[in-house]
Amino acid sequence: GSDLGLLRAKAERNSDGTYKISGQKIFITYGEHDMAGNIIHLVLARLPDAPEDVKGISLFIVPKFLQDGTRNAVQCIGLEHKLGIHGSPTCTMEFSGATGTLLGKEHDGLKCMFTMMNNARLSVGLQGVAIAERAYQAALAYAKDRVQGKSFTTGARVTIDQHADIRRMLLSMTAQIQAGRALTYEAAVALDKAHAGDKESQAKVDLLTPIVKSWCTDMACEVASTGVQIHGGMGFIEETGAAQFYRDARILPIYEGTNGIQAQDLAFRKILRDGGQTALTYIDLMQERAAADAAAFAPGLSLLRDVTKEMIARGAAKKMDDVAAMAAPYLKAFGVLAGGAWMARAAALAADHQDAAFAAEKQAAARYFTGHIV
Repeated sequence: GSDLGLLRAKAERNSDGTYKISGQKIFITYGEHDMAGNIIHLVLARLPDAPEDVKGISLFIVPKFLQDGTRNAVQCIGLEHKLGIHGSPTCTMEFSGATGTLLGKEHDGLKCMFTMMNNARLSVGLQGVAIAERAYQAALAYAKDRVQGKSFTTGARVTIDQHADIRRMLLSMTAQIQAGRALTYEAAVALDKAHAGDKESQAKVDLLTPIVKSWCTDMACEVASTGVQIHGGMGFIEETGAAQFYRDARILPIYEGTNGIQAQDLAFRKILRDGGQTALTYIDLMQERAAADAAAFAPGLSLLRDVTKEMIARGAAKKMDDVAAMAAPYLKAFGVLAGGAWMARAAALAADHQDAAFAAEKQAAARYFTGHIV
């Protein structure tokens, strides 16, 4: 789970520089399968002389097969039966004195692990965008094919994409997806720049990571649910596939750190750590992006600034329960306004696009996002 201080897996030093790893692990993605010749586990464990809590965790490489080809003392002792992601075997693993190699330094495992976790969180945000996009494509195709009801104008029977409420739902889906994609790509560009040594970009990645992970995955659940609704009764039937998108999306707000933990990360590690400097700078950037629709965004951005400063004040006063209580709605507001600012920017750029239909589509999505979501 998320409280790694409770970790009980043990590591003991061997005379040859390797380690003996013992314990059980649950929720291990692809813990056992036959699609690769070997499986390399990254395992957190505690040495006998380790400090208490998370400061005493080390990270080890534990392969299924050792370099000499012999089987290591690690095995799958159970497969989870899950709501979704049925193509991914989720395993309970048992390590019975398995041979492991230290990765990094002793007692420095959490630092190493967060290198993986931060990248994984951005990837899960992208997964949210991807599942939402697939749910939208399926819903749009079905709506264009399903004949039901009549046109108020002509009285003729029409496909359901001609009905106002279905059009509203489809517009809601694509508007949220476009906003999520923009945020995800912005984080990816900043990550590339950070790898090249740009410190400001690293600060932006740190700020955006919990927002991308949380906002885009909550969005995926909502969009996939809307996709089921557009399919109607057939959405509840397995053969359309709409239910699978919904089930698969539901894990996204949970794994790689629940969205509640993302909110805590944003509040405590990203806002309080630098006195809100990075967040307030980014809010200024959001204001620039939304300049073409400034009046619509001014109240929200002003409120976001005020709440950021209030969060910092509560932190300075050591009222950490207050900060924790503010964290989740604060992250949601940040994601909505950040995505909305990108939509406003996209609509302004589309005005000069040579493809009139493309421009109209972008501007309609932006209007919907601003009017109904922001």
